[in-house]
Parts: sequence; C-alpha cells; structure tokens
Amino acid sequence: MVKQTAGRDALNDFAPKFAELNDDVLFGEVWSREDKLSLKMRSIVTLTALISKGIVDSSLTYHLTTAKKNGVTRTEMAEILTHLAFYAGWPNAWAAFRMAKEVYAEECSTEEHGGFFGIGEPNVNFAQYFIGNSYLNPLTNPKETVFIANVTFEPGCRNNWHIHHADKGGGQLLICVDGEGWYQEEGKPAQSLKPGDVVTIPAEVKHWHGAKKDGWFSHLAVEVPGENTSNEWCEPVTEEEYNKL
Repeated sequence: MVKQTAGRDALNDFAPKFAELNDDVLFGEVWSREDKLSLKMRSIVTLTALISKGIVDSSLTYHLTTAKKNGVTRTEMAEILTHLAFYAGWPNAWAAFRMAKEVYAEECSTEEHGGFFGIGEPNVNFAQYFIGNSYLNPLTNPKETVFIANVTFEPGCRNNWHIHHADKGGGQLLICVDGEGWYQEEGKPAQSLKPGDVVTIPAEVKHWHGAKKDGWFSHLAVEVPGENTSNEWCEPVTEEEYNKL
C-alpha cells in the first residue's frame, strides 16, 4: 500500500499529532492490514460510514477514487449507493451519486470491452507491472486446474518485459479474443495480434504484450504447468520502443 502523507502535507504545522495519527495509524496501520480485510472491503465500509453521516465533501471524493483503485467497479458502486439510499437517506445517496459519476466517468465504456469472456475487475494486484490500465477476469481456479484468465488492456496499455521461469515445462499461452495488440520477444520484431491468434511463449523467454495505441485488446492467458515455475518482472516497455510500432 502507498504510504499516506496527506495529514502531514495539510496539517503538520498546525496539528502534528493529528497528522501523525492520520498517516501512520489510520492509513499506516489500520488500512495496511490487508490480510485481515481487503482494501476493496475497507473502501466499501468507509464509503458506507461517510455517506451514512451525510459527509459528501472532498473526503468522499477521495474515498470514491480510492475505492475505484481498490477494485470497486462502476456497476458495484451503483449498486452500493442504491442499497445505501434506503438506510443512509435518499438525499445523501443523490449527493454521493453525483460525485461517483464524476469519479467513474472514464469507466463508462469499459464494460463494452473484454470480448465474450467479459472485462472483469481492475488488475490492481499487478498494476505496478503495467503501463496504463488493465483488467483481469479469472476463468478457472488455479487450485483445481490450469489457470486461465481473460486479460484486457486499454488503448496503449502494455505489461513490462517479463520472463516465465521453470525447471521443466512452464511458459504461457496467449489466445487473442478481442481487439488488436502486440507481442514481442527480446531481440525479435513485435508481432501484431488479432482475434483467433495464438501465441506460445516458452519458459525463459523475455517478452511483453499489450494493446495497440488506438484500441482495446483482450487475450486469454493460460499458465502452462511446469516444475518450480515463477515469474520475473523486468523493466517497462519505453515510450520510444512502443511508439516505433
């Protein structure tokens, strides 16, 4: 979780103890207990408390934005606020809806993408390894069988160079299902991808994949079973590299 500095930025000179409690205790200790309660659930609880108390100022905008980052989708947010209206008051819900529409304005069209398998949720757990926004819709349970997920990239989004390691077997399959994208192995030209294309990625091959500049792209990612498998994330694909494609 990103270290919070809002308290010290705004109030350190006036109320240093409050700033310390806000940044180090509320966010540094309580919000960071992700093993006890997920960030997504903490966001929902926080929004419920604020709206129920009629707090619909900039703090609500902040927590709406945080909820979006923590994986609360536009559809889920609309349902949360509709449910809250009956318990927290109709006027409070109206005010919250107006703010939520602004926060989720860029999300209005995302549900149109993802192809047959759907866009899923924001790929927050791996966001640090992507340039731009990506979405993940797991299709199988990796504890029960081969893991397959639908990965969707917004225009211009791509993952970092990375390597699938394995002592034996391993690697990945990409099955393109919607839009157009790129796949590139180190030392080779980038390969244009369209629905129906299948890419076989052997273990130990450094590569990246993602959308083209002007459109969304989705592919199924299939983890190939192997021995002692792991992923190594490397450097980002630079703007210079990407813009040459």
